[in-house]
Parts: sequence; C-alpha cells; structure tokens
Amino acid sequence: MSEGTQAGRSPRTDLPRLEEIEHPARWALNHINGFARWVIRRRYDVQLHNTGNIPDSGPIVFASNHVGIIDGPLLAIFTPRPVHALTKSEMFDHWFLGPFLHWAGQIPLYRLASDPAAVKLALRVLRGGNAMGIYPEGRRGDGDLVRFNRGAAYFALASGAPVVPVTMIGSRDPGGDLSSLPHAGARIDIVYGEPFRVDRVGWPRTKEQVGHVSGLLHQHMQVQQDHALALTGRQLPGPLSSKENND
Repeated sequence: MSEGTQAGRSPRTDLPRLEEIEHPARWALNHINGFARWVIRRRYDVQLHNTGNIPDSGPIVFASNHVGIIDGPLLAIFTPRPVHALTKSEMFDHWFLGPFLHWAGQIPLYRLASDPAAVKLALRVLRGGNAMGIYPEGRRGDGDLVRFNRGAAYFALASGAPVVPVTMIGSRDPGGDLSSLPHAGARIDIVYGEPFRVDRVGWPRTKEQVGHVSGLLHQHMQVQQDHALALTGRQLPGPLSSKENND
C-alpha cells in the first residue's frame, strides 16, 4: 500500500493513486436488484430495519457480521445503495459465478496474504462516492464479532467514509454447516446500525492508528449488534455444525 518517497516528490498525504483503476461494474446492481429481491422473497421473509441509518450519498463502508453463505447476496441485493463487497477470490474461479460476480461489481479478495489490488479497487469505489462491503470476521461462523480484523477501520481511515454496521440474523439455521441455506419460509432480518465516523488520516497511516480505530469500531459494532438482537427479539444461530469454521 505504501509508496516510498521519490526524488523531487513529497510523501503522499492522500489516497493511493487510483486514477488508472477502472471502477467495478454497476449495471447489475442498478438494474436487476429489484427482480432479485422478488425472487429471494418468494422463499424467505426478508425484513430490513433502520435503513434511515444509511447516508443517502457519499462513500460508505458497510461492515457486516458473517453467519451464512447467502450473507453476500443479501447485502448486495437488499441494501438500498449499490454495494461493492470484498468477496473471497475462490468464488471468481467458477465458470458461471465468477463472471457474474464481476458483472455485479463485487471485488475479488485473496485472503491468505496482503492483496493490494483488492484494497485499491475498494478505495476506488470509496473515492467515487460509492459503497463497499466488508466482513470484519473474515469468514463465516457464529457471527458474534469475537474475531475482528482491521480492514474496515483501515478503509474508514483511508477514505473518511462512515462505517455502517450490518447485522445479519436468520441467514443460517442453528446448527447449519458452511454451505447450508435457511429453511424455506425462514425470516431473515438485516439491521443497519448507527454509523461509526472517523476523520480521514492521510498517508502514511500507522499500524497503531489503524489498531486503535479498529478497537473502537469493534466495540461500536458489538453494541449495535446487541441493539439489533434486542430490536428483532432474536438470537444468532450459534456455532457451525462443521469443524471447518474457516470460510
């Protein structure tokens, strides 16, 4: 991410150079979400809560817990603003799903090492005044936010975008495994929490700065998740049935 100081140039104090990076596709997000919502609601009772917490314009980081395999589609399809979410790169290897994800403007992320290309593409989205999505837990699991990575805090610091917490409830049945879908007719609640705001910090940003903000964001998201559970009168689904809690 960082750039060394070159002769005749001052250190960077703004976002990385992103002008040459093409913004992810938006056509599918803008044109087929209505139909996709209709299809999903024929199987599930999807309820949105507190959408008034979503700013009408400007960059946003949607940070969601991650309990089920359909969290990504739910976030992209039902969120009132188009969302370009960081998505594990393995999904882009599928002959059909991969091209569709590109068409839908999702961002491939290699999770086993630093991925500067994904980071810059996400920053390109934010610089364009649009919304990105991220799962701070880094994988599907309990969805209780005990595991919490620093990526959401980094994007907030690098762009000045507010972070809107998202709590997914009901997107996996209790005891379900990594790939299980909720039962037909299941109620799925998507709760948008109060935005977390932090001033943009120019390059270079230190690990200590990112770590501090990540700690504050973690606390904020846990509080917002508690509010979401109280609002809906529901609980998280608990641990995965499979020991392969690594997706």
